[in-house]
Amino acid sequence: MDMSGAVVIFTATGSEEDALRIGRALVSEGLAACVNVIPSARSLYRWKGVLCDEREALLLIKSRRDLFSALRERIRSLHSYELPEVIMLTVQDGDETYLEWIRTATRRAGSGTENP
Repeated sequence: MDMSGAVVIFTATGSEEDALRIGRALVSEGLAACVNVIPSARSLYRWKGVLCDEREALLLIKSRRDLFSALRERIRSLHSYELPEVIMLTVQDGDETYLEWIRTATRRAGSGTENP
């Protein structure tokens, strides 16, 4: 579908408090319609040659494709990690009413206002 332009962006933080701080900023600034915070994810990854096994908070961010660049930069500016995960997945289909809500709950690209 992708007519809605809806996307889901993933990022993970070192604490639930950091996740909530980032999530609140993204929603209050109109970059995201909704942010789900999953407080206890376990992440296994290799960083600078070392295998890491960490507890993280996972954010599932619902937004629009045209806001991704601004959203990515805002996550980078708020994040405590040297290299934060910022991965976007395109929503292929979904409930039309919910997808419309994502569009109207987020700001117009390049502005600080919500869509009409």
